[in-house]
Amino acid sequence: MSLPIVVLISGSGSNLQALIDQSLSGHLDIDIKAVISNKADAFGLKRAEQAGIPTHHLNHKEFESRESFDAALQTCIDQHQPQLVVLAGFMRILSEGFTRHYQGRMFNIHPSLLPKYKGLNTHQRAIDAGEKFHGVSVHFVSAELDAGAVIVQAKTPIETDETVDTLSQKVHKLEHIIYPLAVKWFSEARLKELNNKAILDETPLAETGFAYN
Repeated sequence: MSLPIVVLISGSGSNLQALIDQSLSGHLDIDIKAVISNKADAFGLKRAEQAGIPTHHLNHKEFESRESFDAALQTCIDQHQPQLVVLAGFMRILSEGFTRHYQGRMFNIHPSLLPKYKGLNTHQRAIDAGEKFHGVSVHFVSAELDAGAVIVQAKTPIETDETVDTLSQKVHKLEHIIYPLAVKWFSEARLKELNNKAILDETPLAETGFAYN
């Protein structure tokens, strides 16, 4: 049986498209039940509609608090009964109650080699720090921002003439490889979270997760 998932987005939805493509090709046995965005003009909603996937828009600005928005979001998600919630460029800090509700069954992708460079502007920060490598991490979501157990990482060299744009393009290509991979592991019941550690094939992964390259 295909793994039922719900995907949350705020923007273009390129990682959503990677999941759709992998599913259509038969490489990923998932059933995307819905795509939800906090922004009505998110291009990812069009991607979903073109693939025949139900969409929802919840404007966070219409709620009086983070908790009230998260409660409505949780209700919207749970009506689709997903086994996994995938954050694919969802630009919202989530409340503790929300993250606890989906503990062990919610993924996020972050454009850095965690635990380095949590938060925003990761490409510029890595360049400014003189890093030789940068990359991307897929991790379980916890109440602390970008601090959940890392599942898999992929890295790319930072060249001497690297810009934010060129580095971003390189990282995006890696995102579209390792996010479907992590979802695939979960769909095959090979991956779980236990005591804030990612467990793959019954073996605890290192702090930085599985090294894709």
